[in-house]
Amino acid sequence: MDTLKILTYLTNLNENNNREWYHAHKQEYKEANGEFEALIQELIVKIGAFDPGILHNEPKELTFKLVRDTRFSHDKSPYNPAFRAHISAMGKLPVPVGYYLMIKPGNYSFLGGGLFADMFKDATAMVRNYIAVHGREWEEVIQAPDFQKIFTVQGTALKNVPAGFDKEHPQAAYLKMKSWYLEYPVSDDEITNGEAFVTLAVKIFQRMKPFQDYLNRALEGFQMPAR
Repeated sequence: MDTLKILTYLTNLNENNNREWYHAHKQEYKEANGEFEALIQELIVKIGAFDPGILHNEPKELTFKLVRDTRFSHDKSPYNPAFRAHISAMGKLPVPVGYYLMIKPGNYSFLGGGLFADMFKDATAMVRNYIAVHGREWEEVIQAPDFQKIFTVQGTALKNVPAGFDKEHPQAAYLKMKSWYLEYPVSDDEITNGEAFVTLAVKIFQRMKPFQDYLNRALEGFQMPAR
């Protein structure tokens, strides 16, 4: 896959973030998007070697649109100059958690995992309850040397431990959280060589897997809210 073509298109879109330019360069979009889908397909195959539950996915079903919702934003730019995808057993749904990729020029790209969406109160409650009971297992995951070398658990959090939980719990800091996720930053230079980037991404995603597995055990039985 030609990752340079992806970066070039997104850089140009960022510099010309308007509907006129976007529609005048639809062919460039189709070519760049095709390269991104080829990248996702290669990731599916290689991630599938250690997480076969994601192998059934089709790349086009895992990607997100460039169009932004500007209704409540001061920034009225119509497009988000980034290609994004989420690879999980249920496609791009936020639960079960999976492997997230964002390519955004300017060194804003990253590889991610975990529960990013903190608007699902049931999901947050399920993870908190699981950590409260399986705290030692949580510590084993996040204190593993391979994990600590490259990851820090991030997420929105309350000021205090929520009601119903022991304020002195060994994992109190994590019980305050409403989301639990990982981000591994990737530079434009690292993305330019497509094959090297795939190798890096697969390595990082494999290191994430124990964290992903833990959260998915916590979220077993979760139902996405009806729209």
